[in-house]
Amino acid sequence: MDQTDLLPARMLNEWVYCPRLALLEHLHGEWAPNAFTEDGAFVHRRVDEERGQWPQPEDLEGAEVARSLLLSAPDDGLIARLDLVEAVGQGGSVRPVDYKRGEAPPVPEGAYEPERVQLAAQALCLRANGYQVDEGALWFAGSRRRVVVPITEALVERTREAARELRAAVEAARLPAPLVDSPRCNGCSLAPICLPDELGLLAEGVDEKVELDERLERRLVPARDDGQPLHVLTQGARVGVSGAELVVKLKDQELGRASLPKTSQVSVFGNIQVTTQALRALLQAGTPVAFLSQGGWFYGSAHGMPHGNVFLRRAQYNAIEDPEKALAIVRRLVLVKLRNQRTLIRRNAAEPQAALARIDAAGISAKTAPDIATLRGHEGEGAAAYFSAFGSMLKPPDKLAGFDFHGRNRRPPTDPVNAALSFGYSILCREWATVLATVGLDPLAGFLHQPRHGRPALALDLMEEFRPIIADSVVIGAINTGELSAGEFVTRGNACNLNDAGRRKFLQAWERRLDTLVTHPVFGYRISYRRTFEVQARLFGRYLLGEIAEYPPFVVR
Repeated sequence: MDQTDLLPARMLNEWVYCPRLALLEHLHGEWAPNAFTEDGAFVHRRVDEERGQWPQPEDLEGAEVARSLLLSAPDDGLIARLDLVEAVGQGGSVRPVDYKRGEAPPVPEGAYEPERVQLAAQALCLRANGYQVDEGALWFAGSRRRVVVPITEALVERTREAARELRAAVEAARLPAPLVDSPRCNGCSLAPICLPDELGLLAEGVDEKVELDERLERRLVPARDDGQPLHVLTQGARVGVSGAELVVKLKDQELGRASLPKTSQVSVFGNIQVTTQALRALLQAGTPVAFLSQGGWFYGSAHGMPHGNVFLRRAQYNAIEDPEKALAIVRRLVLVKLRNQRTLIRRNAAEPQAALARIDAAGISAKTAPDIATLRGHEGEGAAAYFSAFGSMLKPPDKLAGFDFHGRNRRPPTDPVNAALSFGYSILCREWATVLATVGLDPLAGFLHQPRHGRPALALDLMEEFRPIIADSVVIGAINTGELSAGEFVTRGNACNLNDAGRRKFLQAWERRLDTLVTHPVFGYRISYRRTFEVQARLFGRYLLGEIAEYPPFVVR
């Protein structure tokens, strides 16, 4: 058996605990830390360091101890990194010791089955290398107690059975169904990735008669991200790293610092240098770095190793090549965008009836459009109707000098409102390109937008429903409240753009909007808009993989 096919003993623990968790980690390459995993890493800090000499079985004297020992059992298809292994008397008898963060459970066996199976897998690796193993031990840091586990024939057979099951599941390359209402999901760091309750609700069918706050009995998705983005706009600045901090300097002047572990992403606008040391530290931490022009045009981003979920990307490419599925995806994207545009117009525009009627007509036509090209036409008609009323959502011209709006224009935008809209759409595209790469999708391969060199077509697709409620709302709010004034724009020839001060003010308004808590229209819990992007991206992935019948819309009311 090839070394790359060996199953880690830890994955057997995960498989017995939750088959879906094991496949998400081992097959799809998913991982996310939380307080429990950080606590576990702290408990393992000593045994993760390779220490101690470990002799061959015949050379054991009975007092040897080694930490972080890597061994394999090719015949059983297993590999294990042992936290600690200790010799037990003469004759080559040894004992593996596995460290656990929690307390010893009050069960007759002294430990739950997943931990005992993992220990037995370690014992098989030791036996395959000639060592005699009659028992193992689990050290529970929470209760500071060691529990001895006999390596019985029954436990060995259960371990081999689990390995066979896991290997068959890996070869089938299909995720097991989520656990149903299981307490094991509570505290699981992969729950926001797995989305067990959300998928369960969608599989059953959403009953619109059930109140939003009653649809899910618990919430496993955090309301907000722990990290904060860092935007760097000062031209000529340099982003470096010092210890666990990012340091932004302009020549010898320090402009600011940000905690590296608490930085969720970095965006640099224009002529700004990111040192090799800082870039390496960011990639090591899994923090993406986006590169934009000074005016906000998104060039691309730097990530660490590509996401390991090739199965998700394969499903994405297959859907693009499937005309029926691609049409269904585009129809859904267009209809939801039209609904959200309609809501914004209905709430804020003066005399919106004509625009609403045109948007409604575009929606009715989109429902029966025979192909994607026709759907694009209906989406364009809805957008024209929407922007015909957009100016009436701004304060009267006599109160907003310099913010007249007479329709959408771009490349380049010719007035302050269009300049702000273009900047907002570019930032929204960057947000979506980042989140799509993070969840394992290909941002370049889309459905509604045609692929072009360097064009993040899928990011442009999935941001459509959020254009009105994020980008447009930020523009309207920033102008109407006076946060953006005509002095924050510069015009050269027929091109208008935000200046440095305007971009800073816009990004401040942008971050407030993304940090705003909103009630999810399907699940009923309140999460930030930024967290919503990730939830929707993961749900889109579950749809592509066939786990749910439809991609749930994000429709505001």
